[in-house]
Amino acid sequence: MDFKNAMIFTEDFHFQLGCFSVEDGKFTNVLGPERPGAVDLEGAYVIPGLIDIHTHGNSGADFSDGDEAGLRRMAAYNGKNGVTAFAPASMTLPYEVLETAFATAKAVHAAPEKGSARLVGINMEGPFFSEKRKGAQNAAYLKNPDFEAFQKLNAASGGLVKLADLAPELPGAVEFAKKAKEVCVVSIAHTDATYDEAKAVIDAGATHLTHLYNAMPGIHHRNPGPIGAASEREKVYAELICDGVHSHPSAVRLAFKLFPHRICLISDSMRACGMPEGESDLGGQKVYIKGRKATLADGTIAGSCTNLYDCVTTAVAFGIPVAEAVRAATWNPAHELGLLDEIGSIRDGKRADFVITTAALERKTVYIGGEKV
Repeated sequence: MDFKNAMIFTEDFHFQLGCFSVEDGKFTNVLGPERPGAVDLEGAYVIPGLIDIHTHGNSGADFSDGDEAGLRRMAAYNGKNGVTAFAPASMTLPYEVLETAFATAKAVHAAPEKGSARLVGINMEGPFFSEKRKGAQNAAYLKNPDFEAFQKLNAASGGLVKLADLAPELPGAVEFAKKAKEVCVVSIAHTDATYDEAKAVIDAGATHLTHLYNAMPGIHHRNPGPIGAASEREKVYAELICDGVHSHPSAVRLAFKLFPHRICLISDSMRACGMPEGESDLGGQKVYIKGRKATLADGTIAGSCTNLYDCVTTAVAFGIPVAEAVRAATWNPAHELGLLDEIGSIRDGKRADFVITTAALERKTVYIGGEKV
């Protein structure tokens, strides 16, 4: 299939008018000569398919359920909403529950369904967290970093774990980071760490910060904490939930300045995403949904009820340039997953995952592997 008159989001992160083609599910002839019979997109924008590296669930399903049908519903919902690849996030739960969920991810990864987002990894969020900053994680199952337990879970997934999260102040965190960095990206999360504690884990190999601002100390001029430590290192990327609930618009704009070209927009969506308001659950705890806001019984903000595509458009509404917002949901997450050779941009040879939009990013058509969803 050939296309012309498309405003293509290029690998130098701007939009350029040109042509592209899809052959055998991959991009070809990107910004090449016009081919006879090409579909005229009449100046519509074309962006890479979005990649969500931190989503717990949607459509009534949660990754940690360990239910293959539910995980496939999650993939289908993402695909319809312009998210063409995802790495579901686990919760702080017993190891046997996590092992079942990780094995389920292996099955879905091995047999993707037409029109659904591809499961391309796992974000292991928990159980190596601080009780003080547990957020919506279940304190009953918190543990200190354990590399052997991590290895067992990764084996159950067939090696799909792409991110492993931990609190730097916990015993064994530095040693865990040194070992786990050889397997996946190590991320700082759910932590009350000081600047020095966070810096020590970054020096040991951590290169990622989970849902910036949330479940961690804020920046203080005498204790800059994990945000200060991470922002100083060009190798550290930071996730940001931009649902209009988790972070103030000014904090969103600040994040893109603290981590220039290193923000990964995420949804952190839970099973209530795409569902009506009311009662739901997250990690075995009751959650109450009203509008875009999800809270525990004590008022603690839980995961979001927003998909990643809507987080991108919200970022733009908050003043983030379109090109930077698109990069933060495509190229940057692909970088963190180690999959830039396959997805994350529009380039000859990469998988033809893309979304046709208006200049205002209003979604028109989604393609996964070159096939219309």
